[in-house]
Amino acid sequence: MLMCRKHYMIMLPALLFGFVQHSSAQLIKRLDSIVTENYHKVKYDTAYITRPQSKWTLVTRVNVSGATIRTEGRDNGQDFKAHMHARSKTTVSLGVGYQGIVLSLALNPAKLAGKYHDFELNLNCYKRSFGFDIIYQDAKNFSGWYDQEGKPRINLPEEKLKVHTLNINAYYAFNNRRFSYPAAFSQSYIQRRSAGSFLLAASGMVQNATLDLEQQEKFKMVNIGLGGGYGYNWVPGKGWLLHLSLLPTLIVFSNPSLTIGDERATQPYKFPEFILTGRASVVHLWSNKYVGMSAVYNYTNVGNEDKLAVYNTKWRIRAFFGLRIPEKKKK
Repeated sequence: MLMCRKHYMIMLPALLFGFVQHSSAQLIKRLDSIVTENYHKVKYDTAYITRPQSKWTLVTRVNVSGATIRTEGRDNGQDFKAHMHARSKTTVSLGVGYQGIVLSLALNPAKLAGKYHDFELNLNCYKRSFGFDIIYQDAKNFSGWYDQEGKPRINLPEEKLKVHTLNINAYYAFNNRRFSYPAAFSQSYIQRRSAGSFLLAASGMVQNATLDLEQQEKFKMVNIGLGGGYGYNWVPGKGWLLHLSLLPTLIVFSNPSLTIGDERATQPYKFPEFILTGRASVVHLWSNKYVGMSAVYNYTNVGNEDKLAVYNTKWRIRAFFGLRIPEKKKK
């Protein structure tokens, strides 16, 4: 009787492990079935767009991004202008895609070498009907110049301007049965024939900036814009795709404020203030591979030149190469 109990105690963990392993395998199989069914669900015109047949994709990307801030206005009856630009950032990433879902790891060589100390986060989601970009930047490496009427130019080295910026841009494509944004930017679809679409757009920007000159200046703003634009996917030949889209949004909510020393003043709204988002890409596909480049450009115009106007530019250029892993044929 004692021996049976010992054997039972030895076999129990093995039985439990086998049960858990079987349950996990069944769960993974079920999830794979759901994802596959959704991935191949046809809600579009297959004469214009289609899905890649392979489940798995390996993709490598090189990203270069930068930002500039320009200001102009009047202070105590004197005109002033300033121009600041952030040091460009380069990252290299390697990603694994599974039926349209891509997870990637990005490395910044300059940051690894201790020569770049800023932080930037990019989150992109491109679907047929809708999509968005979320870009957050914490930058201390802006440098440039400041001019004020009647005074010599002041050169502004790094660390004088510290900026926290959040950009959010979203779209809805009306002709999503024939026009595919992801075909141009995530390659989770393939554009077979040329098509365009009118786009509904929404944009948002939050920025906090601190400039240390003779006295500290703090600028804060929150902007929300609504508008629309147009995008076009041109297929000039087999395996080629060229994309161009422009989405201007009119700022419908804005509350910028400037604090110099202990004095704080709100900036009046001046029509029109706007946020402009432009996107472009070129993609070439052959066999089970693809290569290309894409660009995203954001421009924001806020304020009044009689007091203070601020112009923000944020851009990113990406080169990419992808390898789709073909499915093994079942015997």
